[in-house]
Amino acid sequence: ELIRFRQDKIRIVSALVQPVLFIFVLGTGLGSITGNEMEGIDLRTFMFPGVLATSVLFTAVFSAMSIVWDREFGFLREMLVAPVRRSSIIVGKALGGALVATLQGMLVLVLAPAVGVPYNPVMIATLVVEVFLLSFMLCAMGLVIAARIQQMQTMMGIMQMVLLPLSFLSGALYPISNLPGWLHTLVLLNPVTYAVQPVRTAVFAHIDMSDAARAQLNAPIEWFGWEVPVVVQLGLVVLLGVALLAVAVKQFEKAE
Repeated sequence: ELIRFRQDKIRIVSALVQPVLFIFVLGTGLGSITGNEMEGIDLRTFMFPGVLATSVLFTAVFSAMSIVWDREFGFLREMLVAPVRRSSIIVGKALGGALVATLQGMLVLVLAPAVGVPYNPVMIATLVVEVFLLSFMLCAMGLVIAARIQQMQTMMGIMQMVLLPLSFLSGALYPISNLPGWLHTLVLLNPVTYAVQPVRTAVFAHIDMSDAARAQLNAPIEWFGWEVPVVVQLGLVVLLGVALLAVAVKQFEKAE
């Protein structure tokens, strides 16, 4: 995975296309309606952490699609009959895909100064960890889906059907405060939400804003009145990622 990423220059450049469109095109367009600010914060500044988190969605999950490609061309069978534990192949695939997705996600940090987000070593280190955990969970999910799919076209259709709801229901592009009850419930049921929120918290910790703006734009996640700490949110992401990876390993151990 890392070798492919290093050799694919177009892939590196294209990693910035979607974030640029979201932040500067969609953000500027919506800004014409909201007056370019939300609670005194530039709309593009608010959107930045959400776009950073969701920028790895497609990269992480689609990295698992190469399993289907390998199956179609017979390379997967060669790997499965090799004198290597199948679990090692799947774990390596998940970790490699997560690392590549994290590297692509970090490219989005190039846009930070343009939207008023200052560079800070602590913030960057925190974001790297959080984005990697999200990428790992998504790679594991992609491997679970890819385990039984035989054709690339089928895989792409399923991925689109899964990724769009995960993206739009994560609260990446809008505050989760004051949402309608049904939408708020769907957001809380989305595992990606528990990675987007910590990313936004890490970024907003280094932005000068009022307490009122912080409460409105970065409202805490609550379960029945209990404010869920960031460490618990990330713990959920890790647990889900490990559980999905275990399922993927189990499925591939049964594969012919």
